[in-house]
Amino acid sequence: MSLIINHNLMAQSAARNLSTSYAALSDSTRKLSSGLRITTAADDAAGLAVRELMRADIASLNQGVRNANDAISLIQTADGALSIIDEKLIRMKELAEQAATGTYTSDQRIIIDSEYQAMASEITRIANATDFNGIYLLNGNLSGSIHNGSGMQSTGKLKVHFGTANDCAEDYYYVQIGSCTASALGFHGSNSITKADYIANNNLVFLSNDVLAMCTAFITSPASVQSQFDSSQYSDMYTDPNSSYVYIFATDNSGDTHVIKGYNSGTYGYVSDTNLNEGASSSISTQALAQQALITVNNAIVSKDIIRANLGALQNRLENTISNLQIQAENLQAAESQISDVDVATEMTEFVRRQILTQAAVAMLSQANSLPQMALQLMG
Repeated sequence: MSLIINHNLMAQSAARNLSTSYAALSDSTRKLSSGLRITTAADDAAGLAVRELMRADIASLNQGVRNANDAISLIQTADGALSIIDEKLIRMKELAEQAATGTYTSDQRIIIDSEYQAMASEITRIANATDFNGIYLLNGNLSGSIHNGSGMQSTGKLKVHFGTANDCAEDYYYVQIGSCTASALGFHGSNSITKADYIANNNLVFLSNDVLAMCTAFITSPASVQSQFDSSQYSDMYTDPNSSYVYIFATDNSGDTHVIKGYNSGTYGYVSDTNLNEGASSSISTQALAQQALITVNNAIVSKDIIRANLGALQNRLENTISNLQIQAENLQAAESQISDVDVATEMTEFVRRQILTQAAVAMLSQANSLPQMALQLMG
């Protein structure tokens, strides 16, 4: 190579190598200081895209855990109120048993009945007042959509969302709580209940008016039921969304409203017939009514226990869901770390190598800058 002074090619080469080494050193410093292998899209565009999706899912799963915990708190609120209703029902059973015996006078039964009525009113008050974050839990608000042919609907079931998407099989399920007012539990102010109340209290869903052919199967047995009706007396058909039962309303030859309950399992079959005009009384003011009330209170306790059992099962399910979500978030975080986080040991090795290269480049650039001075010695 010729000795020249217009261009210092060795200095230019050293400067270029210094720039490359210094940029690599800066990149290692950025990664080590942030703890991330990918800090910009230029580091790994595909990896960045995967990481951001994972980070979004991790955040969603963690929020889903909080959502499920909130739902557990809601369920516990409802269950706590139902435990108080349980106490009232037990007291009502005790009062009905007391009034059912013949050793009390009519006046004394009226006094006993006053407490019985107070307990029923308190059950309704508790059911109407129990709420979680402004959501009423026991007044039928969360009993599910119902339709009585006139468009009457409740707010519907409460959706608990915990997954990262919106798939009904994976990402959410519903909290459904039946009405727990005294009327819904079977305590009516008179000896009858309206069709609308029966539909509302049992959370029935309207099907179709064009059901007369199917209705016939329900009343073929027993004959005592069949003899009360003719085909022109059938009206609407409803279904219970939580069971295989269907319900047909009909008016008998005496003008009373009946609900005929049957199975809906491919072949329709008779289950029971209830005359709504002979519903359960909420009074124990006479010995006969008190004896009848014993059955009413028993049925109410069973109805309440079914609701509590469903809530308990749902709480257990939510707790299992939380465990599963936490495991998912943990595993997804580990996968995201593999993509995103820097391997400190490997990167530190690279940092030292690049630091040495940078220092060497600086030293060689200094030497290269002094080489043209050698030409001056030839000119002296």
